[in-house]
Amino acid sequence: MDIFTLVGGAGLLLISTGVITKNRTKQNILYIIGGIFLGIYSAYLENMIFIILQLIFVLSAIYDLWRIRNCSMSHQK
Repeated sequence: MDIFTLVGGAGLLLISTGVITKNRTKQNILYIIGGIFLGIYSAYLENMIFIILQLIFVLSAIYDLWRIRNCSMSHQK
């Protein structure tokens, strides 16, 4: 088993853990890291469909995390 398969497997585990996590901030962090790992694995496979999918997935999780943090900061004012 090569390092890229291990990275892909770790990404799969992180995203799967994020699905069952109730805390949205933690969930998005797991999605971001897991998505990056799966993106690396997709690049290794040279699969453009999955590279684009992971890019969209990671950017969506980053946006959601940013939105959650901005909403919580505006409520604190």
